Amino acid sequence: MNWDWEKLRENQQKYEKNKGGSGGPGMPRPPQMDEIFNKFKGFKFPGIFLGIIVLLVLFFGSSIFYTVDRSEVGVVQRFGKYDRLGQPGLNFKLPAGIEKVTKVNVRTPETEEFGVRTAEGAGAYGDASESSLMLTGDLNVGVVPWIVQYRRADPRAYLFNVKDVTSLLRNMSEATMRTIVGDRSINEVITERAEIAQAARDMLQAELDNARAGIAVVNIEMKRTNVPEPVQASFNQVNQAIQEKEQTIYKAREEYNKAVPLARGEAQRVIKDAEGYAIDRVNRAQGDAAKFVSVFEAYDLARDVTRKRMYLETMGEVLPKIGAKYIIDADQKNVLPLLNMGDGASTLQDRYLQKGE
Repeated sequence: MNWDWEKLRENQQKYEKNKGGSGGPGMPRPPQMDEIFNKFKGFKFPGIFLGIIVLLVLFFGSSIFYTVDRSEVGVVQRFGKYDRLGQPGLNFKLPAGIEKVTKVNVRTPETEEFGVRTAEGAGAYGDASESSLMLTGDLNVGVVPWIVQYRRADPRAYLFNVKDVTSLLRNMSEATMRTIVGDRSINEVITERAEIAQAARDMLQAELDNARAGIAVVNIEMKRTNVPEPVQASFNQVNQAIQEKEQTIYKAREEYNKAVPLARGEAQRVIKDAEGYAIDRVNRAQGDAAKFVSVFEAYDLARDVTRKRMYLETMGEVLPKIGAKYIIDADQKNVLPLLNMGDGASTLQDRYLQKGE
């Protein structure tokens, strides 16, 4: 087939002359590439477009770098899922929309107050009068305010394991304190605040660890514990009566401690005296028996000599103790001649004694 080049050139010229044509009669002509380039060749961007471009560059540049304070930890999430922890200092991440950083303070202790409000205005839980009223083990009502100091020990657990960690901490703190106070009397609650605080801290930490809340309890401080104001006067009277009772008991015990040891000492002394007397009597009896045995043995060896010696020793002991002595001969019929009173009596006595010899 032969091409009619003249006819084709004519059609091309007609096409170019048709300004609104696009290849067909009555249709707009599509723009050519060279025409587009020529239009944009002399175009200048306004300042607003340049500002938008700069802002976009700054936004994306700042979203990939972040800094973490030395008391914080950055928790990085990629598409909402936990990915890693960012340590203190300058860190890098993917742009916003891909990775997100949540900074968690893991060193500075936080405070929750129960039944008390300090001057610093720390977070107080509920109504002071309601949260601090507790029933003790002896069925008394006490006003028990306290403060819980804690820190976020595990930032990942703190952010993702529990929906509302603060509410969990408050509820567990109150439940723990009511359990501890419910096992003690009102006097123990008032006087043993340090022991109660330590027991509550241990129990609360165990409950938070079981819930995997990522919180470490730093300290529990017990404030001034008392009874409700309407019964304060009666409670003071009861305490005064209890103190007087204890004082009386102490005095009675003091007297008891004085009297009983004294009586026991006196009893021991009497017992020892009796034992000493018994030992003395036994020893004396044994000595007398031994003496009697030895005398009998000597008497048995020479009875006449021993009998005469014993008689003379006995008379030697008896005669000096009596007054005038009259020795009468058994053959004497009449004693009147012998009853001369005065010096002659002693002479007569001596004479008869000599005659008796």
